[in-house]
Amino acid sequence: MELQLGISKIKKYAVSESGDTLEFIERPGGGLSVVLVDGQRSGRSAKRISNKVAGKVVSLLAEGIRDGAAARAASDYLFHERQGRVTATLNILSVDLISNSVVVSRNNPAPVLVQQGERLHLLDRPADPLGTKLNIRPAIDEFPLEIGLTILIFTDGITNAGARKGQEIDIGGLFGTLLAQGLGAQQISDAILQAAVEL
Repeated sequence: MELQLGISKIKKYAVSESGDTLEFIERPGGGLSVVLVDGQRSGRSAKRISNKVAGKVVSLLAEGIRDGAAARAASDYLFHERQGRVTATLNILSVDLISNSVVVSRNNPAPVLVQQGERLHLLDRPADPLGTKLNIRPAIDEFPLEIGLTILIFTDGITNAGARKGQEIDIGGLFGTLLAQGLGAQQISDAILQAAVEL
């Protein structure tokens, strides 16, 4: 079994820096966690927020703190740091070799798509962004680690693509089409970003 990870990113139009931050951490008991944070607003201020939140989550995961607890602690930190006036979205994807599972934690209104065998799961339960109040909990889902399991995580740049023109990306349909073509993780990631940019 191997883990493939595809990452695609582009700057927001006319903005010097992206508010998105992606970090990896090897889990103390084996496995890997990927942390994706999108800071509120855009440009340097958003990047500072996302860097701080991602750094906090990664440091806690490195100490063996569970994903849900790390997300709650990062939210409380942001709330105290910015008095509840600034938010950030957070996704944590963890491949846990102790439980032989994949854990998806969301503090993000954007859904996560999970292809498991023939079934496509849309993880879209309500999930509050970090920083608005104390003790915000993530929506957590767990799947057995198996060959062919494919998970798509993204920030609101994908879901908002085309909104100003009244268009909307069919992320589920596009994801299914790309999977059916037998593409690798990076190819799928690049194709989805390209479709969003075109909208």
